[in-house]
Amino acid sequence: MLTIDNLKKLGAATDEGLARCLGREDFYLRMVGMALADNGFEKLREAVQRGDLEEGFERAHALKGVLSNVALTTLADPIAEITEELRARKDIDYTDLLDRIDTELRKYRALV
Repeated sequence: MLTIDNLKKLGAATDEGLARCLGREDFYLRMVGMALADNGFEKLREAVQRGDLEEGFERAHALKGVLSNVALTTLADPIAEITEELRARKDIDYTDLLDRIDTELRKYRALV
């Protein structure tokens, strides 16, 4: 179940996220749900796997902003990391970062 307590257990900085949503828990939880439903995660993986670092960067950068706003820290951190690697258009193996993102995403999506 998507609750403040369950988000905290996963490492989300819910106080920060709530503050951005003017303390409105219902609004915050709705924004979290929308962020987690975003298909950008899958599009990010697809772009990186086909070597399209430009699209990968755009996807990662957008997700970074959304996740930072709702303060899903443990998911936002690896997204921020891959964003910077993609910003530099580094030709590296992104598998570990993508797997970290997927692992965290599954934890959060299990709440929805």
